[in-house]
Amino acid sequence: MTPIHAVGDIHGQLAQLETALELIERHGEPGAPVVFCGDFVDRGPDSRGVIDLLMEGQAAGNPWTCLMGNHDRFLLRYLGDPRYEDPNVSRPLLWTDAPLGGSATLASYGVDVSEGRSLEDIHADALEAVPQHHRDWIAALPRTHGTGGQIFVHAGLRPGVALEDQAEDDLVWIRAGFLESPFDWGRLVVHGHTALQHPELYPNRLNLDGGAGYGRPLVPALIEGRSASVLARSGRQPMGISELAGA
Repeated sequence: MTPIHAVGDIHGQLAQLETALELIERHGEPGAPVVFCGDFVDRGPDSRGVIDLLMEGQAAGNPWTCLMGNHDRFLLRYLGDPRYEDPNVSRPLLWTDAPLGGSATLASYGVDVSEGRSLEDIHADALEAVPQHHRDWIAALPRTHGTGGQIFVHAGLRPGVALEDQAEDDLVWIRAGFLESPFDWGRLVVHGHTALQHPELYPNRLNLDGGAGYGRPLVPALIEGRSASVLARSGRQPMGISELAGA
């Protein structure tokens, strides 16, 4: 099987992204591509730096594929409407509210998000601060990436729906209906979005969101077919297969 690397949700953690890339360089497969599973922004301190690094790496010819996550899409929708509320959020929240972490993203672009400033003033500054080439890059991010052995996506897939018919809201938001499903897609589904304490491999999918958005380490993986190893400072650590929740 052709090896490929993958990295879960980064959430503005530039230093952790740099460490993950060092681990791939040191312990991964030379020349093998890397797929980044989305959620490059929000919560962490340097979303702008994360996007800059990914864009620069792609421009330099690195074989990197970056997928759109729900937080990346939220940034674009906020720029269009500062009062936008995504119906997929479990309760009414603006992107700049603390649980979603959009204010940290704006701060990384130099926007003053201090308490007491009006939503309209912050939004006006955001429109000036977020470069158009960043917006264009996010808007063009693919929602899925397929190889002979894997399907990469931010959140997951709706079981029973053909890949080409998947709704974007599911690709970037789904949890219920996907996480507990034993449905076999014929390839390993590699995703993030649902934060765990550490990446987990299941019979039909690999969740790479180890919780970097909540201060836990960003853990890159090397994938070959349906087998995966996490890359740590000590080297490759093969992953065992966990039981699906609810299975």
